[in-house]
Amino acid sequence: MTGRAQSLEAHLQRELGKVLFGVQDVIHEVCIALLGRGHVLLEGPPGVGKTLLGKSFAQTLGGNYRRVQGTADLMPADITGVHVYNAGRAAFEFQPGPVFADVLLVDEINRSGPKTQSALLEAMQERQVTVDRETFPLTEDFLVVATQNPGEFEGTYPLPESQLDRFLLSATMSYPHKESEARVVSAYNLPIPDAPADAAESTIVALPAGAVREAQAELAQVHLAPELVAYALDIATASREHSQTSLGLSTRGVVALTRCARIKAALDGAEYVVPDHVKRVAPWVLNHRLVIAPNAALEGAEAPQLVEQILAEVPIPR
Repeated sequence: MTGRAQSLEAHLQRELGKVLFGVQDVIHEVCIALLGRGHVLLEGPPGVGKTLLGKSFAQTLGGNYRRVQGTADLMPADITGVHVYNAGRAAFEFQPGPVFADVLLVDEINRSGPKTQSALLEAMQERQVTVDRETFPLTEDFLVVATQNPGEFEGTYPLPESQLDRFLLSATMSYPHKESEARVVSAYNLPIPDAPADAAESTIVALPAGAVREAQAELAQVHLAPELVAYALDIATASREHSQTSLGLSTRGVVALTRCARIKAALDGAEYVVPDHVKRVAPWVLNHRLVIAPNAALEGAEAPQLVEQILAEVPIPR
């Protein structure tokens, strides 16, 4: 292994570590999503740095970055764009929305209504947008970073299953450890423009041109044995047949599981995928995709615990 994937993660950890403290594990997950050409969902309570992570991550990629704030009155056209009449040309012209970017940060996505949330379905899966029967392509590297508040918070709308399934993985940002939180307070407590935190954010260095493509090409060298594919399929089957789920892992989810396992192996410097790689990434891939059955939800069942149970019950290939 040439270690291009590891070099890419080291760059992200170093640059994002200038403005975010104690979130190395989350940056690791975001790196997997980047290498896997997938979208990432950041979950957690307000005020823990989800938006800052998304914004700073976009800076490291160096591409065109746009941001959308999820609100109850946000409309689909506010994301995709709209045709506007040009009196001078006597014709309608398309005004592209913020979705036409390399990195789109959708902040508090679950504070927008279901109709607006669905405006991202085509963009996230096919990297294109259809408006008024006209299709417009997005950039090849289009990436959505969405933040989400816990579902029990006031003014939130649950994301539809079809949209959740389009996120390659989900990462949870919780309250930091005391030492990391003390660093946050020290860096961000000055209400002046040239505070140390602002200066650090302005010095974030973008990834070298072609670094992501080179690291992605390296992934083909990581061997994924048929037994590991069968293991991922067994996990998917167990999630679908579990008595406490009404919706298990989709075929898209199985692809995401094996892809993330391969990337995890590359980031660990391994030449082949082992069951531990699959088990390590499984919660990131499954937690947001599993739909708990109503009776199980009433009894307090939650996706993370079910994923742990499934992984414990599915036989590990030898």
